[in-house]
Amino acid sequence: MAEALSLRQRWRPYRAVLASRARSQASYRSNFLLDLGGSLLVGIIELGEVWVLFHNVVELGGLRFTEILLVFGLADLCYSLADMTFGHCDRLPTYIRAGTLDVFYLRPQPLLLQLVTSDISLRRLARALIGLAALVAGLVLNDISWGPAAVGMLVLALVSGFFTFSAMFVWAAGLQFFLIDGAEMTNAFVYGGRYAASQPASVWTRPVKAVFGFFFPMAFTGFLPAVVLLDLPGTEWMPPWLGWCTPVAALWSWGMALLCWRWGVHHYRGGGG
Repeated sequence: MAEALSLRQRWRPYRAVLASRARSQASYRSNFLLDLGGSLLVGIIELGEVWVLFHNVVELGGLRFTEILLVFGLADLCYSLADMTFGHCDRLPTYIRAGTLDVFYLRPQPLLLQLVTSDISLRRLARALIGLAALVAGLVLNDISWGPAAVGMLVLALVSGFFTFSAMFVWAAGLQFFLIDGAEMTNAFVYGGRYAASQPASVWTRPVKAVFGFFFPMAFTGFLPAVVLLDLPGTEWMPPWLGWCTPVAALWSWGMALLCWRWGVHHYRGGGG
């Protein structure tokens, strides 16, 4: 009981900050609704791109439109939720250049935890709805043999996918301690990785499979779980059994993210003010 109480007390400052951020966003209703509408529109456009592509072909990489909906839904929903909770980590270069990151060091809480809980982007909920709608459509329209294994695979894919994308934001933030103004470079594997995750990995070339299939394990967030759920044969370098390794991909991503973060924090010497 004492340990549970102590844990609640430790999290109280973070809950207070997140609650205040959420209230501040919702208090300006017009702006909040516009943000929600803009985020929803982005999600619709990205899903529309997939529809336009498959409107001109019967299948791509061995997947039909209904099957790619499952890939897109898994990847996009996990990414949208991760972007809502961890996406503001990409503000770190601004804090470093302005010298305001030093303020975080004055508080008796871990630096990364402060950064993660410093904001929450509620507008991303609208985009998550698009991913959820695509996922539900993919689950309904495809012939999936439901059972404990399929349900377990779906839950595993959603949880692991969320943590994999979350790690990408932390990984990119850790590199900013060295790059300072290299957000565009890290965006290539964070936002570019999200785009790759929503596409069939069966059409990737070998170098792309090496980069976005394993080093940045984007294939484990959408394509490989979908292969298991749809009972597909997989592709070169990506047999179906790899779909059950999504937790390993999440652990690898967080291991690299925390390693880069630790290196970055030790490298940082202050704003110089």
